[in-house]
Amino acid sequence: MLRSATKLLPITCSTLTRRSQRCVVSTSLLSSKDSLTQLPLQERTIRLLSSIPSAPPAQQISAFPSIIIGPDAISPQGSFAEAQASFLEPPMDLVEDLLDKLIEHKVGIVAHYYMDVELQGILFAIKRRQMELLESADNADKIPKFPLVAIADSLKMGDDAVNMCSQSNVESIICLGVDFMSESVSAILGKNGFSHIPVYRATQQHIGCSLAESAEGLNYKAWLNKSASEKNKVLHVVYINTSLETKATSSSIIPTITCTSSNVLQTILQASAQMGPEELRICYGPDTYMGENLVSLLNAVLESEWSDERIKRDLHPAHDQNSIRALRDNIDVYPSGNCVVHHMFGQSVVDTVMNDYGDAYVTAHLEVPGEMFQIALQKSLVDDGVVGSTSNILNFIERKVREAAENGEKRRLKFILGTEAGMVTSIVRSVQDILDSNECKGVEAEIVFPVSSEAVMGVESDGSESSSSLEVVPGVAGGEGCSTAGGCATCPFMKMNDLDAVQDIIELIGSKSSGGGINPQLQLSKLLPPNRLGGKQINGRDAIDLGTEPIVYMREFMKSKKLSEGLVNRIEKMAM
Repeated sequence: MLRSATKLLPITCSTLTRRSQRCVVSTSLLSSKDSLTQLPLQERTIRLLSSIPSAPPAQQISAFPSIIIGPDAISPQGSFAEAQASFLEPPMDLVEDLLDKLIEHKVGIVAHYYMDVELQGILFAIKRRQMELLESADNADKIPKFPLVAIADSLKMGDDAVNMCSQSNVESIICLGVDFMSESVSAILGKNGFSHIPVYRATQQHIGCSLAESAEGLNYKAWLNKSASEKNKVLHVVYINTSLETKATSSSIIPTITCTSSNVLQTILQASAQMGPEELRICYGPDTYMGENLVSLLNAVLESEWSDERIKRDLHPAHDQNSIRALRDNIDVYPSGNCVVHHMFGQSVVDTVMNDYGDAYVTAHLEVPGEMFQIALQKSLVDDGVVGSTSNILNFIERKVREAAENGEKRRLKFILGTEAGMVTSIVRSVQDILDSNECKGVEAEIVFPVSSEAVMGVESDGSESSSSLEVVPGVAGGEGCSTAGGCATCPFMKMNDLDAVQDIIELIGSKSSGGGINPQLQLSKLLPPNRLGGKQINGRDAIDLGTEPIVYMREFMKSKKLSEGLVNRIEKMAM
């Protein structure tokens, strides 16, 4: 299946042609630069992208690309948005074929929100078709009850995989994400009695993550050891987007609880209230931007002079001005960890948002740099924006569209999407469902992609006016839509997952024998997640158990809204 706009092919290096040769610009660059191979992944990527020439002034754009979602149509504005929108409705014959094979071979797929929009469009269509068939009396007994496809954040991917096994009896899971995600999905399956279910990645190659790998070096261990040596009450709050090895190593040094971008604020608020804001030191890592943004959020509460009553009502019932100040002063943020994607929202993007999009709602993931975060944070204080996780962003957009639709308004709501562009597939589906359910004809939602001028490149149009017009698309000159000067379109590491790989894995799973002497089981074994902790012990404890302990602590917190007794005991023991 080719792109509808073939002029994008040499630029984006991505098609859905079966057995096509693909290229992910950033990863191919990384593997070809021998002199940089010893540097951390994050630093290598930033250096390489910064060395790529930016678009000449004549090719730069004055406004961001966007997708307008109406009750009856989707209208992309700009070539980048056209590329995003062109695969929202995939061919149904391909969808039907893939669904049939998933059912036949008992395969489930869990994918992160940041998958390529092309792949997400197909996955969403598969899930939708399964649910349609399930509602049909003729097919209900033949169709698995729980969706065989789930698109979610990194934590829920594991939960969905468990449900696929328990409710739909799948016998294999394909995990579309980066390596630590497949590793986590496998560990969560094991903890829930499904250790026999294999989890397959999309490629034999290492699918890295600059943020996760920033916590795997000696500097991170030294940072933790320093806090552990002080013999005070201390808690390490580690972002879920890290490897199982990082979680295990951290747990062996210091009491550790995992967090997501959705629950990190409540985690630190409850920990501080429960252990004493003056006594507990919170080490947050590895995401430097997220940690700094949490401090900024607490500063905003203090500087805007929230009353104690408002803090108790809107933030946490056990806090007031004094305790929030003590919490802020007792947060230690790891200084050297960033997602290479969110790291690239820079000043040019911020300037355009402030100058040209004053009427827009602004959303920002907790991982984005301070300038972009501050705009969204200030807007959020008056409900004109949101800061948080991918789920928080999606929920905010859904709420605003639903309110406008239910009130019978006639206007276009504009949202700056301050995170990875792959989320647009989920947003489009949700907005369309809201508009359809309300039979609303007057509301539109415009999703704006804040892409830097240096994250795009110009190509001549294929039309009759090719001599006088330029199309602006994300491309090789911008590292698949990213640049160190600011702006991000897509995550190059997530884009190592593609449709061809999914089809190949399903075929291998279904093969009892194959020609050419190829052993399907051998091929599949090369796609299993990293197993760096298998059979190992740390301080006399099973390494995998130690690595999943912070996740268990988080699960207990999410259920009871307080730190578990086991974690509290560890914190108090550290202070003795």
